[in-house]
Order: sequence, then C-alpha cells, then structure tokens
Amino acid sequence: MTRSQILIAALAATAMSAGNVHAQEDAVAMGKAFALETCTSCHAVAIDAVNDAAPTFIAIANDPEKTAQNLTAWLIEPHPPMPNLSLTTLEIRNLIAYIRSLKTPD
Repeated sequence: MTRSQILIAALAATAMSAGNVHAQEDAVAMGKAFALETCTSCHAVAIDAVNDAAPTFIAIANDPEKTAQNLTAWLIEPHPPMPNLSLTTLEIRNLIAYIRSLKTPD
C-alpha cells in the first residue's frame, strides 16, 4: 500500500468514526476559515460567493463522485490546474468536513 493509500484510508476511517458532533462542528468551522483564506482565489467557497476559475465548493459537495476518499486523494496529490498546497492531514480533514457540510440534502 502506498503512503497516499494509507493516508486516504486513515482519513476516511477517521471521518466515518467521528461521532462527536462538537468536534465535527469545529472541523467544519476550521475548514471554512482555511478555505476562505486559501481557496478563494480559484473557488467560490462560501454559499454566496462567485468565482468562475474552478468548481464551486457547493458543486463539489453535490457531486456524487466527490466522496471523502476521492477528495482526500485529490488534495494529497492535486492535478493541474490545482496547485500542490502540501496540506496537513488536519487541514485536509477540516476542508473536507466544510465541503461536505455544503451538500444539499437529498
């Protein structure tokens, strides 16, 4: 198993086993703060934001192919035009928590 596969599996397991609602709320808040600071040059990260350079976070959240595992892999080893931000495991977890919080209920 590669380093990326191990990290993806670990992050997915952490996300699935996180039963603490307060910790999840903190992750979402920290993910949003990080996204507003880091991602807004390309993505519309807030509900009312506009930026056509890359998919909006709401579009990503509602794309059924963008699972937590898929997003983790993308953030660990981004593909152009996404820059390699060298995110920490915590930053990735929080960013995914925020993105997933934007998903429109089915």
